Amino acid sequence: MLDTKSAADAAIDHPHTREERPLQVLVIAGSARRVNGCPGLDSKARYLLRRMAAQLPAGWQVDLEDISNEHGKPKIQGCNGCVSSSMALCVWPCNCYGPNSDTQPDLLWDLDLYGRLARADAWAFIGPIWWYGPSTNFKLLFDRLVCMNGGNPRPDLIDKKSTLLAQALERSPQWPELNRNHLEGRTAAFFSYGDKGGADIGEDGRPRNLKRKDWFDPADEPQDCDTRDAYKSLVWQCRYSGIEVPDALWQSTSFGVGKLYADDQADDIVRDREPGLEQFDSWVDGFVRHVRAKGALPGMKEAVASAKSTTNV
Repeated sequence: MLDTKSAADAAIDHPHTREERPLQVLVIAGSARRVNGCPGLDSKARYLLRRMAAQLPAGWQVDLEDISNEHGKPKIQGCNGCVSSSMALCVWPCNCYGPNSDTQPDLLWDLDLYGRLARADAWAFIGPIWWYGPSTNFKLLFDRLVCMNGGNPRPDLIDKKSTLLAQALERSPQWPELNRNHLEGRTAAFFSYGDKGGADIGEDGRPRNLKRKDWFDPADEPQDCDTRDAYKSLVWQCRYSGIEVPDALWQSTSFGVGKLYADDQADDIVRDREPGLEQFDSWVDGFVRHVRAKGALPGMKEAVASAKSTTNV
C-alpha cells in the first residue's frame, strides 16, 4: 500500500527527518505581457518577480519562471477534463500532452514545470487581475494542475488513457491506495495586482464612456470587492490539494488607480513609489519567514522522480 501521509505531516511528526539541504523555491510571473513581442512593454509581474528574487536569502536555491506570451513560444495547452470521466483517467503528471511535441506543443511540459513544482519547498505566484479574475496564463496552468490532487500515478493500469479501464480502476479496491495528493505539504503564496479600472472608471463607479449609466448599480459590481478574491479559485485549488496557503501570504494590491494605462507601467510604479510596492516587499518578507520556519520538506527526490512524463514512453 502506498503511504498517503503528507510531507508536511511527516515533518511535524518527525522533525529530525527534515532534509538538510538549501531551501528551494519556485517563483512564477503569470502576466501575458512581454517586452520581446506584442505589446513591447514588460509586465509588472516580471518586474515584481525580479524584485522578489533580489530579496530572497542568498543561500536559497531560487527558480524563476515567466509564463508570458511570446511570438513563436508554445502556450500551455488546455485541460481536457479527463477527471470528469474518471479520477483515475486524470494521470499524474498529465499525460494528455508531453514535452517536445511537434503536433501539440505544450509550454508546461517544455518548461518541465511539473518537475520544478515538485522540486520546490514553496511556490510564489505573482500576476495581474484580468476582469476580476486571474490571467489566462495562470488559469491554464492551474487547470492543468488538477492532476496533483488525486491524479493516477499508474497510467500502465489504464493502458495509458483508456476511459473504460480508468472507470473500472476508480471503482476497484486498489484505487484508494493510489489516490493521493502528490505535492501535499508545499507552501504556496499569491500576490495579485489590479488598477480597479484605471482612468476608465468615473467618480460614480461606472465606466466613463457608457451611454446608459443608469441600467446597473455599480455598488453591486466586483470592482468594489476585496481584490484578493480574484485569485480565490487558485488558492482553493491549492488548499484542496494539500498545498498550504497561509492567509498572510495571499495578498493583493492596486497600482495605477485613476491613471491612464499608458501611465501605469512598471517604471511608473517604481518612480511614483506606489504604496503597493511596500505591501509587496512585506509579502516577500512574510514568505521568507514562513518558508524558513517550516524548513525543507522530506521526500523531494521521490516527488521529482514521480513528476516525469510518461506520454512518450
